[in-house]
Amino acid sequence: MKRDCMADKIRCAHILVQKESQAKEILDKIKKGESFSKLAQQYSLDSSRRKGGDLGFFGRGIMVKEFEKAAFSLQKGQVSEIVKTQFGYHIIKRLE
Repeated sequence: MKRDCMADKIRCAHILVQKESQAKEILDKIKKGESFSKLAQQYSLDSSRRKGGDLGFFGRGIMVKEFEKAAFSLQKGQVSEIVKTQFGYHIIKRLE
């Protein structure tokens, strides 16, 4: 079986907010089919919001532990539950 050469690097987008209650509202909107990218532009506190939350490709050891663990456990196209880090509350979407 050929190993995916990009498995050590993944591409994700995220939405970062300060309040868990706001993260829950946004996650509900995503689950109802609203655009992750548009919601990131509207709500995310991170500078990646201009790109719809896209963080580009990254490997292990770059992001904080909680974020990395959640991001690497996602399948392509999958959206995480709410992930709490020292920066706030993230919703992560695995792009590639």
